[in-house]
Amino acid sequence: MNDTVMQYLLAGVVVLPLLGALAALLPAPPGLKGRNPEQAVLRHGVTVTGVVLALSVALAAGFDHDHPARMQATTDISWIPALDVRIHLGIDGISLPLLVLTATLTFLCALYSYFRMPEGPSARGFVALILVLEAGTLATFAVLDLLLFFLAFEMVLIPMYFLIARWGGAGRTASAWKFILYTLLGSVVMLLGLLLVGLKGGTFDMVALATDNGSSLSHTTQLIAALAIGIGLAVKAPMWPLHSWLPDAHTAAPTVGSVLLAGVLLKMGTYGFVRIVLPVVPEGAHTFAPYLAAFAAVGIVYGSLACLALARTGAKGDLKRLIAYSSVGHMGFVLLGIATLTPTGLNGALFANIAHGLITGLLFFLVGAVKDRYGSTDLDTLAGATGAALYGKAPRLGGLLVFAAVASLGLPGLAGFWGEMLAMFAAFDPAAGLSRPAYLTFMALAGLGTVLTAGYLLVVVRRVCMGERPGEEPEVPAGAPEPTAPKPATAAKPAASAPAPVPDGPAAAPVLTDVQGYEFAAWTPLVALTVLAGLWPAALLGLTDPAVQNLLGGGS
Repeated sequence: MNDTVMQYLLAGVVVLPLLGALAALLPAPPGLKGRNPEQAVLRHGVTVTGVVLALSVALAAGFDHDHPARMQATTDISWIPALDVRIHLGIDGISLPLLVLTATLTFLCALYSYFRMPEGPSARGFVALILVLEAGTLATFAVLDLLLFFLAFEMVLIPMYFLIARWGGAGRTASAWKFILYTLLGSVVMLLGLLLVGLKGGTFDMVALATDNGSSLSHTTQLIAALAIGIGLAVKAPMWPLHSWLPDAHTAAPTVGSVLLAGVLLKMGTYGFVRIVLPVVPEGAHTFAPYLAAFAAVGIVYGSLACLALARTGAKGDLKRLIAYSSVGHMGFVLLGIATLTPTGLNGALFANIAHGLITGLLFFLVGAVKDRYGSTDLDTLAGATGAALYGKAPRLGGLLVFAAVASLGLPGLAGFWGEMLAMFAAFDPAAGLSRPAYLTFMALAGLGTVLTAGYLLVVVRRVCMGERPGEEPEVPAGAPEPTAPKPATAAKPAASAPAPVPDGPAAAPVLTDVQGYEFAAWTPLVALTVLAGLWPAALLGLTDPAVQNLLGGGS
């Protein structure tokens, strides 16, 4: 495809959501009508995100797949000459999959919200915030200037804060404040590192800095910059122990907020490690890589153990909170792959990024559907006497939940397998200069994490999809007398005209609806892409591997 056309496509992908957000705030979105103003603005959101998705697909189709390491669709315009800050856009095999993932998930969220708008203020603000969030995320993956990267990185915080605080559930205000404070504090530290790199390197251009490969930066400068930038990125990743904002944010966020937070926003942190830290400050990256790997390995086991604790009976576990903790473990594999500093590890990390976005996005959609039907995501409530066995009452919903669970635990043939396998394989043979015994220990911890992940997800499937086992006897406390069989009733029989008793209270199971048409429309693409990526990993690895090889080699 013509370079000029590609430039316009990428510029349109980045700018159109922002223009759509401004249009959503107008009295009536132009060109769209509905039964009422709220339906009209929701339809506007679906239209804008649909056009952005179409542009991103066209961008992917026009991408030169024979040269994925080369920056394509580039725009380079001077913005602040005094600081050499430029409006520099471009994509390669690393950023293109994340760009398409963002456009896909945002469109599916807009489509889902059109039929099931979360409770809260008017739809106008909701749609505008979703579109601003999309614009910031897409810009993060497309910009090639350090200061523009920071602005785009920060641009997503305010809309996500309001999505949680205004359209979230119980505890939304405290969770929103925790989210914004953690991420803002991390970003302040990151900004200092970015400014240090730009001022000492003589430019904020990420391509020029990556080509220079740190040769113009002293060892001390690289260490300080890698630490400062890494802290800010680690908060967003999220890396243990800087993750504590995530479970609260996910638990309180509306369904689409959780989907975008897990599927897109977490990827911004790991993308920054790959795009900035590794090529720009390679000496600092090499120094801190073992520490990053150690935190990643601990996070994998910690996240799995937290999920097991939440999944057990009587733990007052919340299903949304459990999946949030699972993200800490899954993103630990991404960080472990990055910390190996090898092409295999980076390819595994980038693959796991995409797989996590697809699978965890689907999981949060499904958990939102369960909450809509039951009014709760408490595991004891879902597995208790209310009759929540999804297999019998909503088999399609139960089947999709099982599919997402086995994909998340890394079943071979689905997307979740390849990234985690490659990350562990890379830890077996890390880059030169890194301690192999230490990385073998990290690999063993990651392997333990995969076993624990299978354990807690199977417990969740048994409790939510199967409910209580038929004929299961309640536990008898120690020292309590054994229950005795009831004696035959001797009371007089009721008159023949008396009405039959109607089941009431906990014994009466709720009437459930199975998967609806709009839910199928929003979830089927994620299912299909999860299967496609699992069966044909070369489609993604063929894009990322040349770009990773070029990046580690200091190429442009």
